[in-house]
Amino acid sequence: MVDQRGWKLRVGAVIPSTNTIVQPDFDDLRLDGITNHVARIGISNIDIKTDDDFDKLVRLSEADLVAAVDRILTADPEILVVGMSSLIVWDGYDASCKRKAMLEQRSKLPVTGGSFAVAEALNKFGAKTIGIISPYMPIANKHISQFFTDIGFEVKNFIGLQCPSPVEISHVTPDQLSEALDQVDETDIDALVQFGTNLHFMEQAALEEEKRKKPVISINSASYWHALRLKNIETRYKNYGRLLAEF
Repeated sequence: MVDQRGWKLRVGAVIPSTNTIVQPDFDDLRLDGITNHVARIGISNIDIKTDDDFDKLVRLSEADLVAAVDRILTADPEILVVGMSSLIVWDGYDASCKRKAMLEQRSKLPVTGGSFAVAEALNKFGAKTIGIISPYMPIANKHISQFFTDIGFEVKNFIGLQCPSPVEISHVTPDQLSEALDQVDETDIDALVQFGTNLHFMEQAALEEEKRKKPVISINSASYWHALRLKNIETRYKNYGRLLAEF
């Protein structure tokens, strides 16, 4: 017998309890025969005024990560997505790989998350010099940059919007995101990347690609794309940019 709704794939995702964007974004990308199942990493909607505040948020998230993974495993998913981009990238590439390996060993499933998915997407485009936007404080931008520098990318420009709480990340407008891209985009940048899974950017990424004539990668669409490809599902999508349409 097979799952009556998830006969093709059951996707498990662990996301912060404060995140209101990943779940509907993933559902927008859900295909017939695929089901999405979410467990929440318990965190408070704390004020974020300093780098120390943000580091505390990430450490608290990591403390509940394994418990969230254990909860989602009770739904018997076939792949696991970490839907918190700062957590999966924290402390650079080596630490991220150790964290990913720990989750794979515990879950006995393939594991992906924003940084790994974006890196694979950039490789598909042959991009080396990148610009990044995020909703985060400078400390998070440092960790994200370290991850990509560790694996051979040049992070030339980076803008963090310094959102004052986890929930308020979801309030960032398309105009604010476009203005941030304007600040990081230059002619010698190969691709632009949006970090922050609580930002809604998937359809806007496609519009920005048309405007800027270069790849623009949304972390949520890249994460879901990578999960599907790891499970050998090759469906192409319209309206979400070149990554989902071509690769």
